[in-house]
Amino acid sequence: MKKCLLLSLIGIFLLQIQSFAQPKKDFYDNSSVPELRLKFDQKNWAEDLDSLRIYGDGHLIGGATIDGSKYENVGIRYRGSRSFQTGSKRNAFHIKINYINKNQNHLGYKTLKLSNALRDPSMIREVLSYEIARQYMPAPKANHIKLYINDEYYGLFINLEAINDQFLEQHFGSSDGSFFKTSAGLDPKSAANGCKQNLYGSLEYEKGANCYLNNYEIKSKEGWDDLIELTRVLNEEPNNIEKVLNVDRALWMLAFNNVLVNLSSYSGQNSQNYYLYKDQFGQFNPIIWDLNLSFGSFKNIGKGSDLKLKELQRLDPLLHVDNISKPLISQLLKNSMYQKMYLSHIRTILYDHFIDGQYEKRAKELQRLIADPVFKDKNKFYAHNEFLASLDNTTGKRSKIPGIVELMKKRASFLKKHPKISVFPPTVDEIMVEKREKFSNTMIKNFKIQAKIDKLPKRVKLLYRFNNNEAYQTVMMEDDGKSNDGKAGDKVYGATIDPAGKGDKIEYYIVAENPGAVGFGPSNYMFEPYTASLSELNK
Repeated sequence: MKKCLLLSLIGIFLLQIQSFAQPKKDFYDNSSVPELRLKFDQKNWAEDLDSLRIYGDGHLIGGATIDGSKYENVGIRYRGSRSFQTGSKRNAFHIKINYINKNQNHLGYKTLKLSNALRDPSMIREVLSYEIARQYMPAPKANHIKLYINDEYYGLFINLEAINDQFLEQHFGSSDGSFFKTSAGLDPKSAANGCKQNLYGSLEYEKGANCYLNNYEIKSKEGWDDLIELTRVLNEEPNNIEKVLNVDRALWMLAFNNVLVNLSSYSGQNSQNYYLYKDQFGQFNPIIWDLNLSFGSFKNIGKGSDLKLKELQRLDPLLHVDNISKPLISQLLKNSMYQKMYLSHIRTILYDHFIDGQYEKRAKELQRLIADPVFKDKNKFYAHNEFLASLDNTTGKRSKIPGIVELMKKRASFLKKHPKISVFPPTVDEIMVEKREKFSNTMIKNFKIQAKIDKLPKRVKLLYRFNNNEAYQTVMMEDDGKSNDGKAGDKVYGATIDPAGKGDKIEYYIVAENPGAVGFGPSNYMFEPYTASLSELNK
């Protein structure tokens, strides 16, 4: 008996060790569909939520159970502007787990944002789009979630990571900078006297501070002067724009919008659905948001009527390049280097996901994952047969939502052949940092970096920093036989970085420009630059 008891205790102990050893899944993991159960004590909770959405800014208190974990005194309200309808069982939700208890969280997350997948018969536009975006820029996580309210299945929703202080700290290392949101939920038509009408988040410059109030929602305690200065420099001193804007991040966002035909964005009619955060380096960073209308679900570019399917498939990669009402595009892309970088980003997104059909494979995986909860969802916007056909066929007689594959297969072919995209960029390879020679007593004190650059480069830059709390600095790399580059004209470019006591380690990447295009090394320099350390070089 004692032996059996001992074995049982050992078994329990081993199971506990195993459970501690296995890391918990991230809440936004896309290998399964989590379950959220909301509980209200009020009989008229739905009417109360409607009233709060229309007349107030508070939350209704309820309970929440997420995959079996229970939380009390959670704050709940409806979110969204265009999709909200009184009495609807398909309204989007904003849920504050820490509404009363400030330390309460689920797997580290204190706020949930549920999207209702408006105008998305595929139910995967947001999840797929954010997966792609996160490879090139800071962007929210997203997955699907099954929602129950008072034990009634309300349906499948999109579970979005909130862009809040937690998000900002993770991606920018701070959360106290000037912070704004642009959205059509504001009312730019009621602009103050003397202000331009219908600007939304276009970043056009206006001298009157009141002109910004109806176009931007401030999320920080202060910062209006910073936003006004950003628009002034962008419109009047574009050569100084890198002082106030992370240009590369902006170019990635614009390239993403164009490739994915995401026109409910800066690139579309209302210059909307992005955040702006000013980081510790004094630069504003755009953060993309609200992607349920990507892949051509929203079709207006700001002039004329909605685009037809063929026009969406053949959307100009240089859309708005001469449009003064879209200065983030027209002012940046008039700079030849920025334009080449932007086109390079388009090329990267295109070849990473669309030329070889990776997006289609991933879209089908996501739809298989959610097939059962979609089938059981009686409140969804579209019939089940429309969900099943949503990748390859246009849905709806009025809205006419393009099938994702129907749109992107021909769009990828169009972009691949486009003369601005088909140009070969310089190739960056054979990266080498000089090491201490074996048995040598002479220590390496500088970073002497070489790279083989092909395809006729005319300029090669090395961008470097000594830690990720610094902004990148720039030095030119040369192939002149005098710059730690070997022989002149041998396609090997070199540069030397003196740390000057700033640190043992360096992060860097290389930008090579030829007459028609720009190449980067490494291609994912945004998140995984090259690294070197003096201690390693001196081994």
